[in-house]
Amino acid sequence: MHPNAQTLQRFYTAFGQLDHATMQACYAPDASFDDEAFSLKGREQIGGMWRMLATATRKNGAGHWKLESSGIEADDRSGRAHWEAHYLFSATGRKVHNIIDGTFTFTPEGLIATHRDRFNFWRWSRQALGTPGLLLGWSPSLKRKVRSTAAGNLAKFLAQEKK
Repeated sequence: MHPNAQTLQRFYTAFGQLDHATMQACYAPDASFDDEAFSLKGREQIGGMWRMLATATRKNGAGHWKLESSGIEADDRSGRAHWEAHYLFSATGRKVHNIIDGTFTFTPEGLIATHRDRFNFWRWSRQALGTPGLLLGWSPSLKRKVRSTAAGNLAKFLAQEKK
């Protein structure tokens, strides 16, 4: 297995265990992360997101948490992985089964330089938000609202950690 594929395997194993510290250690200091809810820069900010999500999952439904990863491939420059997460969405308590495809680039040292996750936002919003997601999950306005709320929640979480 290529060393960068091993990095991804370590990352997803840690993710399955909600081990945010190991996940954060897989990123380069100036890494970037992007998905439907977050657009983040730097290992510290990305690690903060994983801490926030792991904390919420443990608090609100660790018994419902399950992560399955597959299709992990990488070479010297890039990689990809497929993963599926089963969890309770903390804002609504609704069950979610999210299906995600991740793409990555790596530093020469084998750390994640860029991480981009993509999933069907409408499918996710129908599960996580119920009727509002069903009716508006296709709309850019709901996506903007989710991104804004996620950014606000992360900023609040990081500020509370500093206290």
